[in-house]
Amino acid sequence: MAAMLKKALAVVASVLLSGSLFAADPALRPDHPETYVVRHGDTLWDISARFLRSPWLWPEIWQANPQIDNPHLIYPGDVISLVYIDGRPHLVVEPSGESKLGPEVRRESLDEAVKPVPLADIRQFLERPRLLTKEEIDQAPYIVGLESDRIIGATGELAYVRNLGDAQVGDRFMVARPSLEYTDVPENLVWNREDRKTRTHPWHKGSGELFGGERHWAFIDWVYEKSGESLGYEVIVIGTASVSKLGDPATLYAIYNDIEIRKGDLLVPYQELEFDLEYVPHAPPSVPDNMRVVAFTGPLNAVGPREVIVLNRGQRDGVGNGQVYSIYQPGERIVDDIMYPKSSFKKLFNPRDSKVTLPAEYIGHVMIFRTFDKLSYGLVMDAVKPTHLLDELRMPVER
Repeated sequence: MAAMLKKALAVVASVLLSGSLFAADPALRPDHPETYVVRHGDTLWDISARFLRSPWLWPEIWQANPQIDNPHLIYPGDVISLVYIDGRPHLVVEPSGESKLGPEVRRESLDEAVKPVPLADIRQFLERPRLLTKEEIDQAPYIVGLESDRIIGATGELAYVRNLGDAQVGDRFMVARPSLEYTDVPENLVWNREDRKTRTHPWHKGSGELFGGERHWAFIDWVYEKSGESLGYEVIVIGTASVSKLGDPATLYAIYNDIEIRKGDLLVPYQELEFDLEYVPHAPPSVPDNMRVVAFTGPLNAVGPREVIVLNRGQRDGVGNGQVYSIYQPGERIVDDIMYPKSSFKKLFNPRDSKVTLPAEYIGHVMIFRTFDKLSYGLVMDAVKPTHLLDELRMPVER
């Protein structure tokens, strides 16, 4: 895994620092510096944000310095300078401790190189499966019992599994536990089927059934689930296990687990995930309809920069890695008590006209780093205020 990350980072940096030119020049910040010394913890987004109003446009102004033997990597201590070539702004890199006239081989470790984005903040979301479809949930093997009729299982203990399919002795699986289900449902089920919203609710085994499993005490919840479209299930990978004996149920040996294994946990085939680290930020061709923030990846009410958020649109909607969107908080709907004073006849006879929706407020930018069919993960790159659930996404705007 480490080798793959290093190789991918080299490719990323090469792409980002290529001297590609575009038709339009990105706007510079009025307070941009002429030079900047790279520090530990910087990312290319951070550095570009010091020079550009739109930091996701960094590939348009990075210029490979021909005096550097290997211009594809930037390290702490390097000096970034703003220069003009044929009247167009470019950023050039002068490595620290090297002569401008005599390039030398860089000896720094690749791990020390400046990353395009803060990979440490998203790596855990890349190395493990995070979202499963309804079909994958329905067909997944599940733990039906534990050794010695235990309530929870631990490393080195046995678990008993059904629906294992054609697995063989020795096959490895990841033990996963669904935590949330995302469902796209009509907001007004009968009156306006075109107005849809995304509902996030805890997952329960058998929750899609009217009888058996978990009962639906609120009838409208059951109606929404039956009338809506499942976008996916958030899962937590809690450990790995291998098949030790076939049968119905089959026997699994818990190799390790971070959280206690329970009845009802699912099995996902173990595999080294291939993920995309070539995050070259760019604006999307368009914004999918009603694209919103539907969840955070921790027990938070709001998040800021370098936090991961879940969005209710994915690959089928044209969402792809590297796309940058602006986040907006929807405007509050209030009563105009100036033109329509409280208890006035004007308000009484014009209840609809007395209400007004305030303009949406800009929050910040998010970059997509992992997509699924109907959902995607994004990293908040910058923000002027916290991001909340149901904030909407729009085309990126200048800072």
